[in-house]
Amino acid sequence: MLSHRIILFSVILSSVQCYQTGNRSDMEASSRPSFIKYEAIRSEMLARHLGRALGSDIVLNEKEEQFNSILMDLKTDELMRGFQNPYNFTPSRHFFEVLNAMESSPLFKLMRKMPKGSTDYVVSLTRWDNLWQWGGIEDDELPKFVFSNKKPTSIDDVEWRLVGEIRKEMGDEAYDVKIRRLFTLIVNDPLIRYSDINSVWSKFNEIFMVFGSIVTYTEVWKDYFRQALQEIYDDGVQYLEFRGVLPETYDLEGNKYGPIETCGMYVDVLKEFNENHPDFGGAKFIYAPIRKVDDDTFESYLAIMQKLLKTFPDFIAGFDLVGQEDRGRPLIEYAERLLKYPENIKFFFHAAETNWLGTTSDENLIDAVLLGTKRIGHGYGIVKYPNLLKVVKEKKIGIEINPISNQVLKLVDDLRNHPATILFSDDYPVVISSDDPSFWGALPLTHDFYLAFLGIASAKQDLKCIKKLILNSFDLSALDERQKSRAKEIWMKKWTSFIEDALRDQKSTILIESK
Repeated sequence: MLSHRIILFSVILSSVQCYQTGNRSDMEASSRPSFIKYEAIRSEMLARHLGRALGSDIVLNEKEEQFNSILMDLKTDELMRGFQNPYNFTPSRHFFEVLNAMESSPLFKLMRKMPKGSTDYVVSLTRWDNLWQWGGIEDDELPKFVFSNKKPTSIDDVEWRLVGEIRKEMGDEAYDVKIRRLFTLIVNDPLIRYSDINSVWSKFNEIFMVFGSIVTYTEVWKDYFRQALQEIYDDGVQYLEFRGVLPETYDLEGNKYGPIETCGMYVDVLKEFNENHPDFGGAKFIYAPIRKVDDDTFESYLAIMQKLLKTFPDFIAGFDLVGQEDRGRPLIEYAERLLKYPENIKFFFHAAETNWLGTTSDENLIDAVLLGTKRIGHGYGIVKYPNLLKVVKEKKIGIEINPISNQVLKLVDDLRNHPATILFSDDYPVVISSDDPSFWGALPLTHDFYLAFLGIASAKQDLKCIKKLILNSFDLSALDERQKSRAKEIWMKKWTSFIEDALRDQKSTILIESK
């Protein structure tokens, strides 16, 4: 104990001596300036800080500057109300608690109309014909569902029943209330029900288990993607890159379809959607199977990936591995085999979707970067790796920020404490994503965009920040240069119209209020 005190005293003494023996210029530099000089230095420091922020390189035109005044008035109003009563500041509360209040926000309503870069629908699927249910929806054991022309074979002496018959007995409204809880994470008391990251991931995985046998029916698979594209389009999103596992799908006769055929259904629906929506920028797919598998299963991923690229070269963006990182196999266990993947297979790895430091979960960042990932899914822990941050900025490796997902899945409670605040402050190559919005009642992108702008960005970051995020979503995408130019051109036309409409609406409002 004494030795520790001696060491501590030595450090203090050394510091004092260094200060006392400093040269006169150092002493003069540390003297207090006049208040006028102080204000000048302070202004310069703040200007330097803002000059490094996300969007600081964006130059707004005259109309954008006018719109920016409207936008920032709305943002400042919400910030001030939150500053006066922190409990009412939506980014500081759990998403489930503030969803309704958020959607009544004038700022949210404005951002919803904004063209961006890059539901109860599941419940309605249970009204489809030929859907069978095994087990009760109130039992401890999860029910099973399957579409079939004929009654499936009983399991453990429990018979399958047509959902239509169960609906008649219970009533549609009562059945919908019961079934809805199986397909969403939304609860009235999220902070109590989901006590830690494992508990919420457990429920998350349950949803996929119950939902899987419904959505993998071929007609639902196609219709679900069609509906998703429409919702994305309606939310102002111009282009989509999405991850998926490509499960085995089936038809009413029980015929099975593998990953190539299943992916082909995506391609067919997308082609149809593009024909009906020529102003949509299209979509690409990242094949992202489960990370927690044995070596033989992982080996099969490469064969599937190569077939996908050969069959759908314009649709396939690359490869990823998904699932809870804290409980899955880390990238280092696959690195030797991943290094042997052909160069034409691009990586878009999830990494550091965790609060831990010094574990295999956060060290996935190192492997993702070394393996040449084009973007990092989540990258929640990257601010703890300053050397990697430098590489990410130099190589322009995109970091996908998922504000609501990170909160719902128990990484952060108050979005003002999200590590992306650091990334926003120093113009890192970030994009806003939404992960699995349908499971928590969010729109494809607007809710995440709104919360990022209000809760993660600085109070002083404005339209330039939003515009940079949108442009990043194109620049950091898997599109080639020609496709990026076309997508930006489509977006710019909509963006210009949006700005002009917003300014026109404001003038109309002022005229009405002046009468």
